Amino acid sequence: MSNPNENVILIVDDNPNNLKILFDFLRESGFKVLVAKDGESAIEKLQEVSPNIILLDVMMPGIDGFETCYRLKASVATKDIPVIFMTSLTDRVDKVKGLSMGAVDYITKPFEQEEVLARVQLHLRLRNLTKTLEEQNVLLKQEIEARKEAEAALQKLTFELEERVTSQTAELRQACNDLQQAQVLLLQREKKLGHDAFHDALTDLPNRAWFMNRLQQAIDLSYRRKDYLYAVLFIDLDRFKVVNDSLGHLVGDELLKSVARQLQASLRHTDAVARFGGDEFVILLEDIKDIEEPNRVAERIQNQLRQPFNLNDYEVFTEVSIGIILSTMGYDRPEDVLRDADIALYYAKAQGRGRYEIFDPAMQTVAMTRLQLENDLRRAIALQEFCVHYQPIVSLSTGKLSGFEALVRWHHASGIIYPAEFIPVAEETGLINELGWWVLQESCHQIGIWQQQFPQTPPLAINVNLSAVQLKQVNLLNRIEDILQHTGFPSYCLKLEITESCILETVSREEKMLKQLKALGILLCIDDFGTGYSSLSRLHEFPIDTLKIDRSFVSRIGADNSGVEIIQTIVTLARSRGMDIVAEGIETTTQLQKLRELGCEFGQGYLFSKAVDSEKVTELLGLKVGVVSWPHI
Repeated sequence: MSNPNENVILIVDDNPNNLKILFDFLRESGFKVLVAKDGESAIEKLQEVSPNIILLDVMMPGIDGFETCYRLKASVATKDIPVIFMTSLTDRVDKVKGLSMGAVDYITKPFEQEEVLARVQLHLRLRNLTKTLEEQNVLLKQEIEARKEAEAALQKLTFELEERVTSQTAELRQACNDLQQAQVLLLQREKKLGHDAFHDALTDLPNRAWFMNRLQQAIDLSYRRKDYLYAVLFIDLDRFKVVNDSLGHLVGDELLKSVARQLQASLRHTDAVARFGGDEFVILLEDIKDIEEPNRVAERIQNQLRQPFNLNDYEVFTEVSIGIILSTMGYDRPEDVLRDADIALYYAKAQGRGRYEIFDPAMQTVAMTRLQLENDLRRAIALQEFCVHYQPIVSLSTGKLSGFEALVRWHHASGIIYPAEFIPVAEETGLINELGWWVLQESCHQIGIWQQQFPQTPPLAINVNLSAVQLKQVNLLNRIEDILQHTGFPSYCLKLEITESCILETVSREEKMLKQLKALGILLCIDDFGTGYSSLSRLHEFPIDTLKIDRSFVSRIGADNSGVEIIQTIVTLARSRGMDIVAEGIETTTQLQKLRELGCEFGQGYLFSKAVDSEKVTELLGLKVGVVSWPHI
C-alpha cells in the first residue's frame, strides 16, 4: 500500500458542500488535497500540478465531467492520471459512458467516507503497482538487450579471434589498397581546393584572385615585348537588381550563369573572363592586333546579351555597360588597371547605360571630383547645409496658386549646387534617405506656417520628390505618418512625385507601398512623364493622381503648332483615367497658350516664377497672389 502522505488528490465539484466534505475528510486521512470548481479551472490547474488521482463530478456547469474526462485522456500530460467519477446518477448507461472515456471507477453521492477512502486507496495501489510493473518491465528489457549485446559481442570476438590468423595477409593487402585510394582522393581534393580557390562557385568562371595573377603576367609580358598589346573590359549588368527583386534570386543566379556562358562563347581561347562577384565580369584580351579590337569585342558582347534569356519560364532581357582599358596607358600593377577600367565603366553608366567607354585620363579627374562631391555631401548632411526652394504651381485657367514643388538646394562653399548634380550621388550612396526625410519634414513644416500666416489663402499643396531608393525603404509609410502628425500637415495637401523610370522598376512590394500611401490620403504624381519607354502599359497598375509633362516636350512647342502631338496624347490619357495634368518648364506665352488649348490644367516654369526661398514665397503670399491672376493669364 502506498504512503498517503506522498499522494495528491484533485477534487473537481461545483458544489461547495461536497468540496468541503471531501476536502476535510481526505486531508484528515493524510492526503494533500487540491480543489477546482469546474472543468475549465481543473484543466488549467493541471497545467501546473500533476495529482496522483482525480475525483471528478459528472454534473457541472460549463463543460461537464464527461467532457472534462475526455479532454484529460486526450492530453499526453494527464492521460495516465486515474479519474473516479462522483455522481448521483444511477443509470447504468451513464456509468458505462464514463468508463468508456477512461474513468477507473464511480463514487455515488451522497458520499460514504469508508467507500471513498477504499476506492481511492485501491486505485492508488493499482496505479503504483502498474508503475512498478512498467519500471520492472523496462529494466527487464534493458537486461535482455544488454545480455543479447554481450552474447553478440562474445560471438563476434570469438569469430575475430578464429579468423585473425588467416586474414592478416588480406588485411595488409587491403591496407595498402586503402592507402593508395586515400592518396588519390587527397590529390583530387587538393586539386578541387586549388580550383575552388581561384574560381567562382556560381558560374565556375575564374575569380578575382586568378584574374589578378593572369593580368600581372600580361603586364610583365607587355614590358618584354614591345609589340604585345592587351585590353581589359570591365562589364556590369544594367538593372540586374530589378531582376533579383522582381523574379527572385534563383532567376538572377540563372541569368548570371547564362551571361557567363555567353561571354565565354564570344571570346578566343587565348582570352580570359572572370567573375568578380555580384553582376560584375572582367575580360582580358591578350595579344590584340590593334586598339580597335576591344571595341569590336564590346559591341559583339552587347549585341549578344541584348537577346532575351529564357530562364525558369521567364523571358528576361538585360544589357551591359562596359569600361575598357588599353595597355598603351603603360600600367605596372593590376590594381591600377582595374581602377581605371572601373572608372570607365562608371562613366559608361553615367552616359545612359547599355554602352561602352574607353578610359581617358580625364575620366579620373571626373571620378576624383565625384569622390570629393560624395565626401562633401556626407559632411553637408551632417551640418545641414541645405535649404528648400519652392516653385509655384499655377492653375492655367484661373491664374490662382494651387501649391508649390519643393526643390532642395545645397549651399556649398563653391556656391549653390542644384539637385541634378548631387541627387544621383545621394541615391548611389544611400544618403538620399536622410536628405529626403529632411526635405519632407521642412516642406510640410513651412507650408503649415504659411497656412497660419495667410488663413485667407486656400489650402496649399506641396509636391515633394520621392526617389526610387526612398520608395524601397521598409519604414517609409511609418516615417511619413510621423512627419505628418508632427507637423500637423494634412495628408491630402501632400503630393509625392516619383519619376517615370521609378514606376518601370517598381515591383510588388513598392506597388503595395504606393497603394498604402494613397490610402492615407496622400496624392501621387508621376514626374517627367513621357520620357520612359513602357510606362503606358503599367500606368493602370498604380493609384496615380497627376501626370507631369516633362519640360523637354514643353520646350518643343512652337508657334506653328509643332511638338504638341505627344502632349495631346498625355492629356487625353490623363483625362481617360481621371488624372490632373501639370506642365513643367513653361517659359513663353506661346507655350502657355498652347497648353491651355490642349486642356492642360496646371503649370510651373520661369514664365510664372523660378524656385525661390521661403522668404520670397512669404512676400509673394503677402501680395495675395493666390487670389489674383498671374501675369500672362
